[in-house]
Amino acid sequence: MNVEPDMTYTTAKPVIEASGLVIGYAQKGRERKIVHGAIHLQLHAGEMTSLLGLNGAGKSTLLRTLCGFQPALGGEIRINGRLLPDCSQGELSRIIGVVLTEKTNAGGITAAELVSLGRHPYTGFFGRLNAADRRIVAESLDAVGMSRKAAAYVSELSDGERQKIMIAKALAQQCPVIILDEPTAFLDVTSRIETMSLLHRLATEQGKAVLLSTHDLDLAIQMSDCLWLQERGRPMMCGVPEDLILNRSFETFFDKKGITFDSSTGRLTADKPSCPVAVEGDSNTACWVGNALIRNGFRPSSTGESRVRIHCSRPDRITLFLPGGTPEINTNCVAGLIAAVRTHKNEILRANGASVLNQKPATGGISAI
Repeated sequence: MNVEPDMTYTTAKPVIEASGLVIGYAQKGRERKIVHGAIHLQLHAGEMTSLLGLNGAGKSTLLRTLCGFQPALGGEIRINGRLLPDCSQGELSRIIGVVLTEKTNAGGITAAELVSLGRHPYTGFFGRLNAADRRIVAESLDAVGMSRKAAAYVSELSDGERQKIMIAKALAQQCPVIILDEPTAFLDVTSRIETMSLLHRLATEQGKAVLLSTHDLDLAIQMSDCLWLQERGRPMMCGVPEDLILNRSFETFFDKKGITFDSSTGRLTADKPSCPVAVEGDSNTACWVGNALIRNGFRPSSTGESRVRIHCSRPDRITLFLPGGTPEINTNCVAGLIAAVRTHKNEILRANGASVLNQKPATGGISAI
């Protein structure tokens, strides 16, 4: 049974709506290749929606179909209530701005000149800008924080700056919908955060309907108003990120052998080791001590689950307590703690009833348990 998106949290009419949509490829003389079928989706103004899925799930195919770059194989898409095939290319260029994942190679023109290409649907055949067009270009550059780079050549810009310029170009089209295919794909971590924050701000402050595909699971959960989860052979799942986490949709879509979706952190993680070590004290220090324990083959736990205990008074005061009268071991950093854990690995295993795999003190990483 197909799962309909639950959009009951909003009463606004969707800008884009798909029902029974079938996406894929149909080449002349060849059998149709269906990527995904029976899709039901709604995209709303004032919201940022992120499309998530593993490689090969058909995310780019879906985006290209929604913006009219390739035909649907079945079902229907409505843009502001009108069927997509009934809209001319000129009309669509005024409704949907598209930013593709390929790197921009327009190195010989300035940032402002590239953004001005977004005015093409309005400037006619010769593309001459009037005062109103130039004002819109300037406002679009300002909206993405790139006014100071208006005269810079595109070849002089960083990847993050080029992405902002491409978003400004879409803004210059004055479209109610912006669709982006992996806009953070080539960006460093700070640029990814900046770009996602910018897109969410454009959605909320300018009332745009922003749809993007991404592999940045953490940022999508933090910043998206709605998520679409796509996987071949399964119904699309749509909804508010927190609802999809709480109803375990993420677990069913992303859990793979050896990988688990942690609903408490919103992250995909490697399966935790089985042997517990109790961690207590300062919460921030304990969190990162736990991270180091997992990497070294032990699972952070509550004090009632393990006879081995680590107390974190502060980052420079971490104490390891072993059973059997062994003196406590005080360290002033996580590196010192891990060295002690490796040295006493077999004692920790025995204390928790685990099999001892290496009788010699470990000098490297802990063996899998």
